[in-house]
Amino acid sequence: MADGRDLTGQPGAGAPVDEPRPEVEHPAPLEWEADVVLKDGTVAHIRAITPADADRVRAFHSRQSAESIYLRFFAPLRELSDKDVYRFTHVDHHDRVALVATLDGEIIGIGRYDRVDPTSAEVAFNISDHYQGKGIGSVMLEHLAAIAQEFGITRFTAEVLPQNRKMLTVFKEAGYEVSHHIEDGVVEVSFFILPTEQSKAVQLSREHRAEARSVRTILFPERVAVIGASRRDESIGALVMSNILAAGYQGELYPIHPEADQIQGVRAYRSIREVPGPVDLAVVVVPAAQTLEVVKDCRKAGVKALLVLSSGFAEAGDEGVKLQEKLRKRVRRAGMRIVGPNSFGLINNDPSVRLNASLAPVIPGTGRLGLFAQSGALGVAVLASAARRGLGISVFASAGNRVDVSGNDLMQYWIDDPETDTVGLYLESMGNPRKFSRIARHLASVKPVIAVSSGVSSFAAPPGHRTRTTNVPPQAFRALLRQAGVIRVENVHQLFDVAQLTLHQPMPRGDRVAIVGNSDALGALSGSACLSWGLKVTHGPVSLLPQASAEEFAAALDAAFADPEVDSVVAAFIPPLVTLDEEVSTAVRTVVAKYEKPCVATFLGMRGVDGGLDYVQHDGVSRSVPSYGMPEDGIRALNAVTRYAQWRSRDRGTPVAPVGIDRARAEGLIDAVLAEHPEGRALRRDETRELLSSYGIRVWPALEVTGVDAAVEAAEELTYPVILKSTSPLVRHQPGLVGVRGDLVDADAVRDAHASLTERLGPLDADRFVVQRMAVPGVSCVLKASEDPLFGPVVSFSVAGPPTELLDDVAYRIPPLTDVDVTDLIDGVKAAPLLAGHRGAAPVHRAALSDLIARLSVLADNHPDLSSVELNPVNAWTGGVDVLGADIVVRPALVRKDPGRRRMT
Repeated sequence: MADGRDLTGQPGAGAPVDEPRPEVEHPAPLEWEADVVLKDGTVAHIRAITPADADRVRAFHSRQSAESIYLRFFAPLRELSDKDVYRFTHVDHHDRVALVATLDGEIIGIGRYDRVDPTSAEVAFNISDHYQGKGIGSVMLEHLAAIAQEFGITRFTAEVLPQNRKMLTVFKEAGYEVSHHIEDGVVEVSFFILPTEQSKAVQLSREHRAEARSVRTILFPERVAVIGASRRDESIGALVMSNILAAGYQGELYPIHPEADQIQGVRAYRSIREVPGPVDLAVVVVPAAQTLEVVKDCRKAGVKALLVLSSGFAEAGDEGVKLQEKLRKRVRRAGMRIVGPNSFGLINNDPSVRLNASLAPVIPGTGRLGLFAQSGALGVAVLASAARRGLGISVFASAGNRVDVSGNDLMQYWIDDPETDTVGLYLESMGNPRKFSRIARHLASVKPVIAVSSGVSSFAAPPGHRTRTTNVPPQAFRALLRQAGVIRVENVHQLFDVAQLTLHQPMPRGDRVAIVGNSDALGALSGSACLSWGLKVTHGPVSLLPQASAEEFAAALDAAFADPEVDSVVAAFIPPLVTLDEEVSTAVRTVVAKYEKPCVATFLGMRGVDGGLDYVQHDGVSRSVPSYGMPEDGIRALNAVTRYAQWRSRDRGTPVAPVGIDRARAEGLIDAVLAEHPEGRALRRDETRELLSSYGIRVWPALEVTGVDAAVEAAEELTYPVILKSTSPLVRHQPGLVGVRGDLVDADAVRDAHASLTERLGPLDADRFVVQRMAVPGVSCVLKASEDPLFGPVVSFSVAGPPTELLDDVAYRIPPLTDVDVTDLIDGVKAAPLLAGHRGAAPVHRAALSDLIARLSVLADNHPDLSSVELNPVNAWTGGVDVLGADIVVRPALVRKDPGRRRMT
């Protein structure tokens, strides 16, 4: 692949061949480094080129075919001159940027751009013959485009030979609007690189396909090696071998043992390198200290992925942390993927695989529930609970210390997996919430996702988990789950309560519920539970006599299901005194099968889907009525599924895109502040107003004054009526300390107010004032955006005063936001009725408030160096919104976990 004559050291629109050599080397930006999953599921490393790559570039060129060299250089250039190599490897990482893709330390692709004017650059690529077709060119284009935008470049150009169809396809399929024309036998290509909805969709689709394929390689291995297989019955190596064999693994199995010829009746090999042919998955159960050597052997043997069950890594202390990081880097360098270390294992019940590469000797049967857990102990609990409920699983995975494969990767796979209908996640920590939210939203749009979360937000992650600390409250994480359509539950018990409903019953079409049973007490309990969860009881509770016949049960249920005002049915029965249990079960199955409405049942003494309530729907679909120990359990699950069904059926909205934004101006101001204060600082009042104005946010002027005469002068400049208020933080947070005087209509009023506040606040050193125009009456609100080390940008909204300060009535959302997200954010506070005209007050201008939130969210999303932005107070009233105060702190931010280009965490 090739294009761009001027980027090869030959004459063209870029810099000439004999340009002067720079005297100072420019350090390669470390934040550009990224591991990426290629189209075939292997892993490559992307980084900036350095002068130390000279020999690697020569070696790369020497391996290229004559055709590839001609397409790249437009000439049969068999060897690179020293001048060419120097030009390739010495760049300024600003106007001239070059990236390399490496695998096992060897360059397999080069991409670069050279700026030709302030807003455009010429781009070129050269991909190894042996790795073409794996998506390397597409990945490098994404990374170069993201880097170029950081430096104000908005357009890429390229020159491509007409026969270079692969490179033309890369540009065409990137999602950009590409224009091209032919001149002198060369195709000249041009396109704007600013992200569009189409280009972002293409990027995410490619990421999804690559990561899903890499997980499928792990879950569907045709050849599995057990490194550390043992002849000792009590060893983990023996247990893993036994479990793989007992499950009836359908592929080829290779135990690896330095001395044994046979283990559990299977031929053993001394080393992974002696195994005939490549291995898809190596299960590693050797001591932690030996794993690095194992990785080296696996790399030489061409192993595609590792499952490391061995413990003794980051969960064991500082030395283990260092060992774990070495393991991660060595595996990534080799282009492999790794599950673990300290993993409980993998299970795939697909009949074509039947793989139990886990520490669980007994596993649930085949079903349509996909499960993900992190620690081994919780893996045991999750599998045992599923088995007790009679719930079969499709796939189970334990990520252990999660150095690579995580729940995000499994979710990518489950999006398209036809054998999985519901996904359950036990999350003890989270390494990349933004990516989780993005993938979970995609998955939840087609399948229910149920998450038990702990160790996230302000709580510490379990030992061994690689994650950043977070400063946001737990409510922010819960908001992220709601935003993504994930059903959040509190424990494993509730996870399976919900799963058995989603797997075996249709989705409810609304929140109207019928209650039928044979106990007044259970009926009343069920009704109270429905009301507490916000479900509407529109039929019943109907309580039959305890001695009612099966026919009477069936008639009552049939009437409930047939009621057009009913969306779901709750059936709550105590053991009948006369009628046999089997007769009741038959009656329930027969009636439920006639309708496309969900039913949750309580048959005291029964829990799960044990076969007693199985039935076949009229369309041939096999289902079961899930049974719960008590009505509250079933109704809690029904409420969760009802809210999920509502989320799934509603319009997701469109991404907010406010007009009148000058991103470059804001970026310039932030960069100027950080250039003078690398550690960051709070912006001055004038800087704050300028920065916000670049995003269309106008802050009302507030003039600082010293002395009463200055206050009067400021009031006359702003025009009456005005307010005089203290700038001291002490006044804001101390009940009873009023630091503001309003409705000042003339100079005398200003003088009186200044004297009063000075007398009151002077002893507290809070007599520093500003004068501002008086706003019309409205609802005072607080809007905030903060850059969190883990979550990235977080936006919050609340009504000022006691709701915020005393009741913590604050709603959160994670950008990027849609218009529906903005609406949900405003409605997410309990004080929201104040905005709609509480007790006869005029309702606020919702559209103006929504626009302000949208602008703040885009500002926070675009500029990670904005540590915090607070708009307080924001006066929302019937005619619009007025930003009366604002504070901004600028501080260098960590590289976000989910940047605008593909990368593994």
